[in-house]
Amino acid sequence: MNTHFFELRKRIIYIMFFCIVIFSVFFYYSDIVYDLFSLPIKSQLPIGSSIIATNVTSTFLVPLKLSFNLALLVCLPYFIFNLWGFIAPGLYRHEKIFVKPFLFFSIFLFFIGISFAFYVICPLALNFFMTCSPSNVVVMISINNYIEFMTSVILACGISFQIPLVIYFLTYAGIVEKKDFVEKRSYVIIFAFILGMLLTPPDVVSQVLLAIPIWLLFELGLFFSK
Repeated sequence: MNTHFFELRKRIIYIMFFCIVIFSVFFYYSDIVYDLFSLPIKSQLPIGSSIIATNVTSTFLVPLKLSFNLALLVCLPYFIFNLWGFIAPGLYRHEKIFVKPFLFFSIFLFFIGISFAFYVICPLALNFFMTCSPSNVVVMISINNYIEFMTSVILACGISFQIPLVIYFLTYAGIVEKKDFVEKRSYVIIFAFILGMLLTPPDVVSQVLLAIPIWLLFELGLFFSK
């Protein structure tokens, strides 16, 4: 029991130290990080528009929040690696054969999802909002709102891209049969749009841009499930 406790304690310390280092690097280079993170909105802003800070603390808290969020994303694979190192000795060989690639593809799909959000969904949604602005209105984007919008969409996509693995696991474990998913396809499509509504900011464009990939990911999960 003590051996497991000390092993867990050691890995938690490693994870915390790694996260602190990554966060410190991001915060130290916060200007560069923010410039890269703001590329989607900068390319869509109308002439004469700008990003503004609406309160005194924003100039400090926004880089802090952005650095923290990005550090969590970067540390995720290291966290999974340590989690696997802790639980692997207690697993049977056939369980290791299943879990190891499952964790790998989970991380892979998560980062594919956040990349899809950053390079596809967010620019399209921002372009739609900017073009909908009346000609006599000067667009002034709050830096807080922009970070919250980007974070919510990116996180929602990262989570949504786990759908194929969830379907594969449920069918592999015999919890749900493939034909049950096929029969409920119409409900899944409706659920995809509801999930898109709940996970994204309150606008139709973001909801649709997330709902359609969720549906396609569902079909991908069906294709690979037994």
